[in-house]
Amino acid sequence: MRPPDVVPQYADAVRLLLVSDTHLPKRAKELPEPLLAELPRADVVFHAGDWVDAATLDLLESRSRRLIAVHGNNDGLDLRARLPEVARAELDGVRFGVVHETGPAQGREARCAARFPDLDVLVFGHSHIPWDTTAATGLRLLNPGSPTDRRRQPHCTYLTAALDGGRLTEVRLHRLPRRRTR
Repeated sequence: MRPPDVVPQYADAVRLLLVSDTHLPKRAKELPEPLLAELPRADVVFHAGDWVDAATLDLLESRSRRLIAVHGNNDGLDLRARLPEVARAELDGVRFGVVHETGPAQGREARCAARFPDLDVLVFGHSHIPWDTTAATGLRLLNPGSPTDRRRQPHCTYLTAALDGGRLTEVRLHRLPRRRTR
C-alpha cells in the first residue's frame, strides 16, 4: 500500500467507489458483476476491510486506478502485512480516512470526530449496514455495507460518489440483486 499522499485538484469530477466486507470466498465466490462494472469508471476505489482473501485485494489492485484500503478483523496475517489499519488520503482538497471498525452505532459520530479531527470523510465497514451521517464537527461518515453478505439488511450494497470542486457529491447507495441459491 502506498503511503498517504496528495492528489492534485481535477478539472472534472473524481469518481469514487466505496466497498467493504467482501468476505471472499466465504460469503460469495466472486464479487458481483455490477460492482466489477464500476471499477473502470472509478478514479479512486476505497475498501474498508474484511477482504478475507488476498486474491480480492490483487483483483482490486490490478483493476483500480488507485486503491485506498485497510485490513479488517477477519483478515489474516497476509492481508495485514499488505494493508494498514487506518489509511488517509487527500483528494481534491478533501481529507479522507478509511478504517474497518468504529464501534457501536450509538455515539459513533462523536467518537469518530474525536478520533479523526483532521478528516472530512471517514469510510468504514464491519457492520455490513450502510451508513451516511455527518458529525457535529462536519465529519462525514460513510459505510458502503457489503456487496456479498447482507446479514440482516434487505440487500447487499456498495456506494459511489464524486468529488467536484473540493466537495463530496453524488453519494449513492447501490442495492445489488439477490444472488440465486441452488
